[in-house]
Order: sequence, then C-alpha cells, then structure tokens
Amino acid sequence: MTDLLDVVKVKACDGYTLELVFENGERRLFDMNPLLNKKPFSRLRETGAFFGAHIDYGTVVWPGNIDIAPETLYDRSVPIDMTAT
Repeated sequence: MTDLLDVVKVKACDGYTLELVFENGERRLFDMNPLLNKKPFSRLRETGAFFGAHIDYGTVVWPGNIDIAPETLYDRSVPIDMTAT
C-alpha cells in the first residue's frame, strides 16, 4: 500500500482503461474491466459514460456520482512505461 496520492490527470481510453497521472508525476495504466460487471461501475459500460471520466477532489469521477478511491487506482495500476513494448 502506498501513501495517498491524488490523481491530477485522467484519460479514458478504448478497452476500458484509464491513463492516470498522479501528483508525484507518475503515469500509470488502470484496467477498469474487472469492475465493469459490478455495481455501480456496470452503469459506465451500459450508458457509455466511461468516457466522461474527470478529476474531482483528487480522484477519478463519472456522471451519476460514481467514483473510485485514488489508492485503489494506484495500487491496482501499472506504470505506463512497463506496458509499452
């Protein structure tokens, strides 16, 4: 587990992944697919709202009061540089 780091930038990408930038400058990739079959996240796939991701209070939020904790985003993501091959 890491210290709490705010998300400062998010980009919703095809394949239901999020490109994230944290306040320490680290860029990471988070795969939303494991969550999209669970409430409330299933609404993101059903309504197409996934691409409405934005930053509020240091984390990623979507329309309809859906959010995800920044520590979850960090702990379950991988550095973007490691995913580039």
